Amino acid sequence: MIKVRFLRSFDESLAYLPERERVKARKAVHRLLDYFQGGPKPIGMGLRKLRSPYWEVRASLACRVVFALERELATFILVGSHDEVRRVLARHA
Repeated sequence: MIKVRFLRSFDESLAYLPERERVKARKAVHRLLDYFQGGPKPIGMGLRKLRSPYWEVRASLACRVVFALERELATFILVGSHDEVRRVLARHA
């Protein structure tokens, strides 16, 4: 069973998105959590390892959800563009 934590940076980045992108990001998180609980991997999920322990899942063509996966804890960090993802990874280098 994976525990889930949402950082303030995730909540804040989600709040700045337009409603349509916000819905897509929430759906991506729910699909990912279902997969973690033993469900099938959704087609087109776009799950990709960035570097340990960071991963991203595609919410839309322009929007990614970044999370850290360590043991039994998934920590959601950010919802943003490719450039925002790179900036977050640079800070956590």
